[in-house]
Amino acid sequence: MHEAQPGTTLRIEDAFAVSEALLDAASAAPDSSRPSAAMRVYQTLRQQIVDMVMLPGARINEKEIAVLHGTSRTPVHEAVRRLVEEGLVEVTQRVGTYVSRIPLDRLGEAMLVRTALEVAIVQRAALRIKPEDIARLRHALTGQLACVAAADIVRFHRMDEEFHEALAEIAGFPGVWRMIQQAKTQIDRYRRLTLPMPGRMDVVVAEHDHVVAMLEAGEAEQAACAMREHLDQVLPVLEIARMHRPEYFIAHLPDQRQPGPYW
Repeated sequence: MHEAQPGTTLRIEDAFAVSEALLDAASAAPDSSRPSAAMRVYQTLRQQIVDMVMLPGARINEKEIAVLHGTSRTPVHEAVRRLVEEGLVEVTQRVGTYVSRIPLDRLGEAMLVRTALEVAIVQRAALRIKPEDIARLRHALTGQLACVAAADIVRFHRMDEEFHEALAEIAGFPGVWRMIQQAKTQIDRYRRLTLPMPGRMDVVVAEHDHVVAMLEAGEAEQAACAMREHLDQVLPVLEIARMHRPEYFIAHLPDQRQPGPYW
């Protein structure tokens, strides 16, 4: 089992500062719609990990998190337990609690699921698409291009998600997109390493544009092929990221889903 390496510790207050606006918005919501303390901590930690704000190997201090959230350690412990089950956090008796490294073995599995579902989504979307849907997708592409020009990687990733979600909604399968999101959690972490690569965001936009062009032309099979080709580029680019930051990756995660010392 790998130990956290020196220099990977992220000050927890810095990580949570990034989500301050989000938390403020949530706290302004009516009490009936406000998530539980455990859910708030879970959502914030999960987003920080997926966004690579909290890097692989960063230690997690439950006491500090509890203080920052103004809650007891019980909700924090519950949130961390859920993250352990998702493979985003690892707990060892010697090292403690820290953000897990990105497991290479799960990336291939996740891409298999994602590709199968997204290709099917595009095929279905081609049969249902309307002019206003094309306009919606084009608007998303315009937003992505603006992110490229501004070198805004965080927003680009959000816009990328919106593009793929829009396709699922156009296809009439919004629930499938939620399944895809769950399956691709580890992929999203690694993608935050690849998007800063020179020209990478431009390539993604061009591939999205090709999918939209085929949908607009009514070419269902060509649109599906364009989506498959787009997703087929994910794992090859991963290898480049792995070579640059090998300390962020691991062959596979130990199975911590069974009851153990942490529970």
